[in-house]
Amino acid sequence: MQKYFGRKVYNLSTLFKDIFYLMSSLPEFGRLKKNKDIPETFREKIMTVVSAVNGCVYCIWFHAKVSVKSGISSKEVKQYLELQFNTIASDFEINALLFAQHYAETNRKPDDEMLKSLFDFYGKKTANHIILIIRMIFFGNLYGNTLDAFVSRLKGIKAENSNVLFEFFFFFFNFPVYVLLKLMSKK
Repeated sequence: MQKYFGRKVYNLSTLFKDIFYLMSSLPEFGRLKKNKDIPETFREKIMTVVSAVNGCVYCIWFHAKVSVKSGISSKEVKQYLELQFNTIASDFEINALLFAQHYAETNRKPDDEMLKSLFDFYGKKTANHIILIIRMIFFGNLYGNTLDAFVSRLKGIKAENSNVLFEFFFFFFNFPVYVLLKLMSKK
């Protein structure tokens, strides 16, 4: 039997930091959409890799579906979800995908060398947009995982380094979203 809920979740501090970052980045979202170096398929690959590491079932379901609609084969999507993308990603995409995986695995604490490599390869604008994509999906991942952590706690499996009061209030205020996610992911 599993002792702990094994996915990253929010605490109050990281939730507010991420909300602040995303809100302060709102003007950049439009520029990201116009960045020709990061088409929709590339964005979806990044989001799929981060979701695979963080284990958010809702994000995995959603981005697998959107990835296929954007033109990525279901076989390729499966490889991205298994983090086996080294042979299918283009030379241009591989650095970003490896960085995305590293960023998620280190829980937002990438090595300076990896960060430098990202900026050296893509340049400031595109590297910052890649980080924005990663931070957006990271928010979604932890949002979904935190909802699931409360449900898991009710079943006797608590999230490590989490607080029952925070989980309760997070779940309470986001209950309509949770119901919608459950309904959508069952279709």
